[in-house]
Amino acid sequence: MCVTAVESRPAGVALTPSPGGHRPFGARVKAFVALTKPRIIELLLITTVPVMFLAAQGVPDLWLVLATTIGGYLSAGGANALNMYIDRDIDALMDRTAQRPLVTGMVSPRECMAFGISLAVISTVWFGLLVNWLSAALSLGALLFYVVVYTMLLKRRTSQNIVWGGIAGCLPVLIGWSAVTNSMSWAAVILFAVIFFWTPPHYWPLSMKVKDDYARVGVPMLPVIASNRVVARQIVIYSWVMVGVSLLLTPLGYTGWFYTAVALLTGGFWLWEAHGLQNRAKAGVTGAKLKEMRLFHWSITYVSLLFVAVAIDPFLR
Repeated sequence: MCVTAVESRPAGVALTPSPGGHRPFGARVKAFVALTKPRIIELLLITTVPVMFLAAQGVPDLWLVLATTIGGYLSAGGANALNMYIDRDIDALMDRTAQRPLVTGMVSPRECMAFGISLAVISTVWFGLLVNWLSAALSLGALLFYVVVYTMLLKRRTSQNIVWGGIAGCLPVLIGWSAVTNSMSWAAVILFAVIFFWTPPHYWPLSMKVKDDYARVGVPMLPVIASNRVVARQIVIYSWVMVGVSLLLTPLGYTGWFYTAVALLTGGFWLWEAHGLQNRAKAGVTGAKLKEMRLFHWSITYVSLLFVAVAIDPFLR
């Protein structure tokens, strides 16, 4: 695979510790945990576990939930570690990633790669033996898609990187469903589509905030190559499609009144925020007054509330 080369470090920043440099055990443990990007994995698990409740139409086997959660963490953690290994050159140049373990030298590139590959292998075997092999295949597919398709092929080449690369973040929905049923369903496909259309308007506001970082390293995130007005219009388009797709579960008979009410209320507030961002962008507002991070933070709350409703709805029907 060909990865665009970028100067690996700014002046004065070492990617590996000097010979004999002290690396405390506790700090090393924290660094390896940081390689897995725990906060991102939280979002993945939020979309996995509730789907298991919907698939079971009640409380799924709790051991299965635990096994799926652990497997999901290991798989996503491996993908994130390998992502950091590949992106260590640009991470050293971006303010928001300057404290990652490979940049500070707390973990060496070789250790990171070995760690990521080990987690990939362990998670696949874990899923296969303790959940089922369909879930194992989906988990491995998500990992490979994130590492190879998104990180290596799309991220540094196209402004649509997060659109298509976001497919990796949609697969935990299918994993949650397959863990319970060892099969697929239109309900899982619809929720997959919700996350697919959620990802760009979730990430683009953050990209607007840190677009100078991405511009510095030549990563063509949409806000780097397009005006705030164009980005905001794209956010509104994806937001409307996302909300519309989220409402398909009820007419198809998979959910009831509770999920529908939550989807309408949270989706309505999302659209309010998205259009507010578009109006500010149209007016030429920049800087802190653009308030793009309001939508980013709400997007996390939105997906959390929506999938909690997915889990609760079967008990109210």
